Amino acid sequence: MLGSMPGRMAGAALLNPDTFEDVEHDRGATIQAALVVIIVSVAGAIGGIIGGDGDILRGLVFGIVRGVVSWAIWAGAAMLIGTTILKTPATHADWGQVARGTGFAQTPGILSILVFIPAAGTVVAFAVFIWSLAAMIISLRQTLDYDSTWRAFFVVVIAFIPVVIINAIIFSLFGIGESNAVS
Repeated sequence: MLGSMPGRMAGAALLNPDTFEDVEHDRGATIQAALVVIIVSVAGAIGGIIGGDGDILRGLVFGIVRGVVSWAIWAGAAMLIGTTILKTPATHADWGQVARGTGFAQTPGILSILVFIPAAGTVVAFAVFIWSLAAMIISLRQTLDYDSTWRAFFVVVIAFIPVVIINAIIFSLFGIGESNAVS
């Protein structure tokens, strides 16, 4: 079951290091990781749409594109930082290995479909963020062959910077988040 997508998603959600080792070494799991990113993006878009945050088509399309692009950029930045700036003698990873791990690390984001729930939505969003952050750290610790969880934490934090900048640019180019007073 570990090699199946649902089994891997469960392992990632349970923060199982063996799951991240498994997907790191299975080149065939890249499509599965991309599907996880898409599923999480759709869940987040649906949660936002139910909560009154935009129209369905725009929310879904933008959510999926933003999710996949952010994942690819984050994986690239994490791979670059982890294999150069914060490299250890044991570190050996390529984009695919990092992308597979970070894709599956997004599994807790499926719960973002619940962000529309009044009062609880903010708590759900915060819990999903922390849970996904923990999964991302474990994923990078395993993928980059680190002994230190702190080193993986710093890779996550540093790699997050270009993702935030690029998302801010995309949001401003497409007017996302601005008031749509004129219909």
